[in-house]
Amino acid sequence: MKITIDQAKCVGSGQCVLTAGEVFDQRDEDGIAVLLTGEPAAEQADDVRQAASICPAVAITVVE
Repeated sequence: MKITIDQAKCVGSGQCVLTAGEVFDQRDEDGIAVLLTGEPAAEQADDVRQAASICPAVAITVVE
């Protein structure tokens, strides 16, 4: 699994951080999402998929 975030689309809602906090974080200055890891562990896969599916800006891409 590989993850990318389109930071230009991100609206800083923080849903990804709430869903998969070991994989996503937010910049302090503007709340834009950042990746803590681009290739999460297998046990984090379901949370990452959920984070991508609930992102209001559709800014997260997951490639299996």
